[in-house]
Order: sequence, then structure tokens, then C-alpha cells
Amino acid sequence: MRLRIRPASPLSGMISVPGDKSISHRALLFAALADGVSNLQGWLPAADCEATLRCVRALGIEVERHAEDHLIVHGSGLKGLRPASGPLDCGGSGTTMRLLMGILAAFPFPSVLVGNPQLSRRPMERVARPLRQMGADVITTEGHAPVYVRGGALRGIRYELPVASAQVKSAVLLAGLYADRPTAVIEPAPSRDHTERLLRAMGASVEWDGHTITIHPAEQLLPISLRIPGDPSSAAFLIAAALLIPGSAVQIHGVLLNPTRLGWVEAWQAMGAPIQVIPEGEAGGEPVGRLHATAATHLQAIEIAGAMVPRMIDEFPIFAVIATQAEGVTQVRDAAELRVKESDRIAALAMELRRMGARIEEHPDGFTIYGPTPLRGTVVQSHGDHRLAMALAVAGLIAQGETIVEDAACIADSFPGFVEVMRALGAEMEIE
Repeated sequence: MRLRIRPASPLSGMISVPGDKSISHRALLFAALADGVSNLQGWLPAADCEATLRCVRALGIEVERHAEDHLIVHGSGLKGLRPASGPLDCGGSGTTMRLLMGILAAFPFPSVLVGNPQLSRRPMERVARPLRQMGADVITTEGHAPVYVRGGALRGIRYELPVASAQVKSAVLLAGLYADRPTAVIEPAPSRDHTERLLRAMGASVEWDGHTITIHPAEQLLPISLRIPGDPSSAAFLIAAALLIPGSAVQIHGVLLNPTRLGWVEAWQAMGAPIQVIPEGEAGGEPVGRLHATAATHLQAIEIAGAMVPRMIDEFPIFAVIATQAEGVTQVRDAAELRVKESDRIAALAMELRRMGARIEEHPDGFTIYGPTPLRGTVVQSHGDHRLAMALAVAGLIAQGETIVEDAACIADSFPGFVEVMRALGAEMEIE
């Protein structure tokens, strides 16, 4: 799929975004382990979450689909999963593979987790290592997928994460549900905490003490009825477009407002972006509300490093686009994790934004952008990375001339309907 973008007139409107991807994965997996029937509305029907659904069904869980985004999950209890008849295909979803590793570490039957070529390049030893310490038999393929897991009796451990990672943390905490004593995970910096919040909402005993999260062994998880809030990482692309296109005003309702996911809002506000965050309630232990943005009159370069990095790890591609229009030198450090996402996001960002005229320097753990710089339309590549594809599409809205994003089908990994939403706001985008 190719995406053709032309410079945009002002964007305007109130709109929603699809359900949060991180919570969609977790809600389905945890509902599969619950004692009873869970009702999940607003579930994200994107390629990555469909991989989780495929794996859950392969493990013997009945899931009814009443609509594309409405699932009824018949949980089998914490010990009710059955061996799959073949390898568990995680597609391109690192969340699916890593969280399943933590769950399957408790089951005595052998499981094989496989993924597409992109996922097979991502590091899995970082998850396997603590699970082995807990007593599971986990074998990676030179540190990557395919991953072989045979679980059993697990012991609780105290594990210090070398890098802040919500997926690694979640895998250890999920295994901790089955351990003989409490399991503690120490984070170097706060990462998204959806696992802790949702497990607590489902009756698990989870404690926070500074950077230490402790989970106690559980007898059961309670089923849940949940409307999954909109994904703030998807909202970021719409907000960015509103900030960059003069005369724009965009409001997004029903969005997840978890503070571990709003680092990008704080960063952009520090640059001078007029973004309002309006809390309106809770869903499944998560804060929910509205985001409102109007066009920025002046953006100032900033530096991002340290604890802020994990709080906006998925938003760096679109942050880089904004930085090309900011006055001064924008620097990102301590973000080497971007090298092992769906693409090497540092290298891919630098390559594609340079094609559009940006002044960007690549570093081992980040990048430097000199702005403001006018962008020019050209042909750019997504590198099979959904967030890079959407960031380049937004860049095309402010570029001079026409922009074509090649291999744009990957956008459906996290934001099905992205093009339709952007067009509803007034953007000129066409799928070819």
C-alpha cells in the first residue's frame, strides 16, 4: 500500500481514536486467565492485537466476537490453558510474545513462539533471563525468536531491570502470579504500568513502593467488564498535525490519560505546544479524558533524556517531525531502545527525514535535530514500521509538494482507520 499526501488546509473537529493497544493486549490475555466471562468493548482490532487473539484461541480459550472491537472472553482460570497444536504465531507483536513468555513459564507443557522477520530480530533474551531465574526452561534462538518455553513450579525473585521495559516487567509479574512467594521488579525509571493497574482491578495483590513493584501469588483473577479507552500514542499523530498546520483545532475524546503514557504531552508543552489535558473519569483503574490542541505559533527546541524516555518511547518518530519545526537544537539521549523497535527507529528516522530536507544527526542512543527547517515532499519508506509511516504522513501534510509513503499497510498494526480519521479532520491523504 502506498499513501499519497498533499499539503493540508487547517484541520478541525472532535474525534475518537481506536482502543489503546497496550491495554487491548493485556485485557485479552488476563481475561483468558480469569475465572469467568469478561466483556471487552473498544478492543483494538489491529494486526498486533489480532496476533494475541490468535494465540489465546490456540491455547484453548473461547473468545466470541460480537463486533470487530467487542470480545466476550470465556476465561479458563489461572491454570486452564491447554497446549497449542503448533507454534504460537505472534506476527509482528513483541507485546504478544513477551507477555506470553511470562504466562507460559508457569505451564508444564512445551510451547514454541514464533514471529515474522521483524519480530524475529527483536531481543528476547532480556525476558528469558529472569524467567529462567524463576525456574522456567526458556530457550531463545541466538537471543531472538523462535522461543521455546516449558514451565513448571516457579519461585518468586527480586529482579532489577537493566533497562526500563514495560514488556519485560509485565512478563516477570505475570510469572509471579504463579510463584511460591512474592516477586519484586525494580525499574531504573517508570515505564507504563497497565499490567499492574489491570491485574489489581482483577483482584491480584500488587504493590508499588517507589521504583519497586511487588506481586503476590494468586489463586484467581476476577473477570472484568471494560471499555478500553482510546490510544494516546495514536492520538499523538492527530495532535501533532493540529500543532503544525496553521489554523487547526482538534479535540480527541475518550483517550487514556495514564501519566506513564503522556510524556510526549509534557515534552510538547515544554516546547510551547498549546495542548490541554481534560480528565473525565476512569476505566479499569485507568484515567480517561480529552485532549485538545490548536496550532502552535512558536515551538522551541528541548532536550529529552533519562526518565522521560520510557514515558514517550513510542512517540519519538512523531516527536522528531515536530522537532524539525522547532527553533534551536533538539537533542534526544538515553534512547538506545529505539534501535530494537519494529525498525531501527533512530536510523530509519534519520534516513527518511533527511530525504524530506530535515537536518538530523544520528547517535548511538538518540539523535539531534536542527530547526526550524522547511520540509519538501518526496518518496519515503516506512521500513515496515507503523509509527514511522504515520509520522512521515504527518510530515507530508506540512511539506512543500506531494509526499508518498511506501509500504504504508503497516499502519494497521496499531491504528486501523488512520487515513479515514485524518481525512475526516480535513487532511488530503489517498491510499493507492
